[in-house]
This record gives sequence, C-alpha cells and structure tokens, in this order.
Amino acid sequence: MGNAANLTRRYRLRDAAPAGLIAVLALLLAAKPDRTAGSAPPPATAISAHPPAAVDETFSPALPHDIPADVIVRAFVKAEDGALWLVIRVPLTSMRDVDFPVRGPGYVEIDEASQLIADQAKIWIADYVALFEESTRLPTPTVVAARISLPSDPSFASYDRARAHIRGPPISPDFDVVLEQAMLDVVLRTPVTSHEARFSIDPAWAHLGIRTTTVLRFITPAGAERVFQYTGNPGRVRLDPRWHQAFLRFVALGFAHILDGIDHLLFLLCLVIPIRRFWPLVSVVTAFTAAHSITLGASVLGLAPNALWFPPLIEMLIAASIVFMALENIFGKTLRRRWVWAFGFGLVHGFGFSFLLRESLQFAGSHLYASLLAFNIGVEFGQLFALLFMVPGLALLFKKVMKPRIGAILLSALVAHTAWHWMTDRWSVLTAYNFQAPTYDAAFWALVLRWVLLGLIVGAAVWGLSALYRQLSARWGETPAEEGGMGPEASAQAAQEGDGEVNREDRTTD
Repeated sequence: MGNAANLTRRYRLRDAAPAGLIAVLALLLAAKPDRTAGSAPPPATAISAHPPAAVDETFSPALPHDIPADVIVRAFVKAEDGALWLVIRVPLTSMRDVDFPVRGPGYVEIDEASQLIADQAKIWIADYVALFEESTRLPTPTVVAARISLPSDPSFASYDRARAHIRGPPISPDFDVVLEQAMLDVVLRTPVTSHEARFSIDPAWAHLGIRTTTVLRFITPAGAERVFQYTGNPGRVRLDPRWHQAFLRFVALGFAHILDGIDHLLFLLCLVIPIRRFWPLVSVVTAFTAAHSITLGASVLGLAPNALWFPPLIEMLIAASIVFMALENIFGKTLRRRWVWAFGFGLVHGFGFSFLLRESLQFAGSHLYASLLAFNIGVEFGQLFALLFMVPGLALLFKKVMKPRIGAILLSALVAHTAWHWMTDRWSVLTAYNFQAPTYDAAFWALVLRWVLLGLIVGAAVWGLSALYRQLSARWGETPAEEGGMGPEASAQAAQEGDGEVNREDRTTD
C-alpha cells in the first residue's frame, strides 16, 4: 500500500486529474494483478515508475498482533528452598498489552523486547494465578527471571533443565526469531512455610488465547512427577489432595455430570414413565445403577477398549437405548422384566460415564479407588435428585392433565423423536472411522481376556440381582404376573372397571 500512497500523492499535484479518478487508479495499482497459469509475478517496482524509498531493515515499528487461537501453557510446580516455584512457558504473542519491537520481516528485537517481558509476565501470568499452602492463600508470586526462547528449545522436558535454561544467557540479539514463533519462559516464586505441606493452585490463564490448554507438572517432595492437563480455567486444583478432598471433589463431579447429561436423563425418564409403584421403581433404578457401576469401574481400570472408535460407538448406543426404551413404552405389552433392560443398557451408559471420569482422574492424586467410588456415589445422588422431580411430575401430569396411557405414549414419542436424531448423527460420526481387522497378537488376546473377565462379572451381577428380586417378590407376596405386565387378575379387574386404559397395576414391575 506504500507504493499506492506515493502514486496518489504524485497525481494530486496535477490539478487536471479528478480526485475520484485518482483514488480508483491508486486502488487498481495497489491490488495484485490477475495472472494466468504459469506466468511469473510482476516485479515489486512495477507499481510505480520511481523506486520506493529504501527500507531500513535494521529496525521497523512494532507489529500489532491478535489474540492467539490456540495457546499451550507448559508449567512446572515444585516446593523447595523455602518457596513454591513455578516455571512456565507461553507463546510471546499471548502478551497482548504490548507490541514487541521487530525488525525486517518480523524478527523480534531481542534486547528491546527483553526489557518488556518481565512486566508482561507479571500482568498476564503471575497476577492470574492463586497459590495455597494447605488452606492459606500465599502471596502473589513474583517474577524472578524471564527470557525469550525458541519454540524448538527442549529444556522444558524437565523442571531442572527448564529452570537452568531460563537463568542461562539470553539469545543473541542477532538471532532471527519470528515474533509469532517466539516463546516466553518465566520463573515465579512465592514463599512457603514448609515444602512438605499440601499445595493447591488456581490458574486462570484461559485469557491467554481463544483456546488455552495447560500441561501442569507437579514435582512431589519425593521427586515423583504428577501431570495435569486441562483446557481453560480448571478452578482450584489440589496438587496432592487428601483422600477426603478427592472424595468430595468426585462426588460433586458425578452429581454434576448426570445432571448435565441430557441423554442419561432422558433414558432415566423412559425407564420410569410407565412405573406407578415404589418398589418396582427401586428394582429398575437398582439394576441400572449396578450395571453402570460395573462398566464404569471396568473402564477406569483398563478393561475397556482403547480404540478411537469406541467412544463414538458408546455414544451411538446410548442414543439407541433411549429410542428402544421409548418404543417399548409405546408398543410393549408387558414390563415383566424391565429391570433386565435397565441392567443391559446400564452397561452401555457406564462406559459413557467413564469417559469423563478418566479425564478427571488426574485430579485424584493417589486416591484412585476412593475417587472412583465417590464419582459413582455422585452419579447416584444425581439420579435420585432427578427422580425427585420426575416421579411426582409424572404423577401430577397423569392425574391432572391426561390419562396415564396417553401421557406415556406422547412423552415416549417425543423422547424417541429426539433420540432418533441423536442416533443418526452419532452413527454418521461412527462410520467415519476406518475399521480394520484386529491383529492377533499378545495385546489382542490380553484384551479378549479382559472382556471375558468383564463378562463373568456381568453374569454374576445378573444372577445376583435375579436371585434378590425373587426373594423380595416372595417376601412381598407378589405373583409373577404382578411383577410386570397384565396378569389374569389384573386383566379381569381392568375389564370390570371398564377402563380402556392400562391401569396402574398393568404397567408396573418389580
């Protein structure tokens, strides 16, 4: 555009040229001309008859930059020498309050930029992290050292190498580092009482980019490395939680997950729509709970496939389970073994629960089994909370608004319509994967053994639940007909009442 501006100024000296024509000519000459295939681009000097002024390649004004689209933050945390140390690497362009001086085509002026990075590290990094020793908040960390690094620098492979690199000599001022590729390395420090204490961190670095992913490594006092990876702001993260802290965190996580999962809630709704009595409701919910607890634990413990197509398959099957149960509510003649369907589809939903849990187990510390149990308890609390609204709401709807059978059909049809679209969409995602025949190696047979073990656990659970329900049915004095659909006595009673609808006893199960 500089050549176009020179040309405009030249034409303004001529009074005979209209201003509008001058502007049009300037735009046309500044634009890139069309080229035919194979033609060489015109030289840069073709825009003006006179060559442009020489460009000073030793220094040029600072270039503005936008918010980076994807930012990866690499950080180490370690307590030693009476302080908690944070060693952090971020893209230099994520410091957006300043336009770093560049030269030539966009190379960072190392000396001038190095005078700015310490203040920017405080504004954009140190002021956006809260540190805790036990329950006491620590002072805002101070910037001890900062430097510009190359993106290819391998020093962040370990804490000691990263810290030594930042305290080492800076890059030579003559080295060509493109602004968009330069990295900012920072060492932060805050004093602590004891390096043996349990620390927490609340990093709020999501503002560094449109999508910010953080890989945080905590070095324990014993020298072990615990890795956390998350997107956005995770809230307060306990780097070495006690068992009750991990337990409470995962109870809350399970509770929130079931309430956020609309597909799980719709399946639960389909299970309880036709049920009118308390104990049949307990039997169905118990079967669903037992099933998803089995596959949830199995997946976390490594019994589930690790293939990329497995999560899309489970998501598609979850939608299919909702469609099936909704159609069962509409066309099914009996609910005698409804707990069996609840158990079978509960196995599928358990794998769905496990996907979130496996991503979150990094926050469990060394308390894997306690966190697994806590997440499952949180899911059950979430289910009970949802049932507290579903069951009374359905009872009120069927009593005040419409007859039970009509209401069950209408609700199930709406749910089936929604889940059908989910199922077809997820099927499209699943079929995009390239399925290949397995290789019959040691890993394959190890997977087969894991699935055999899982099958034995599922079989034992089915046998146990069946025996339990038989004993409870005998204790309550209920006949098999009363377990499920319409038995002879119920049919006669419905005929005597003259009600064309299936009564409350007809659509119940134990």
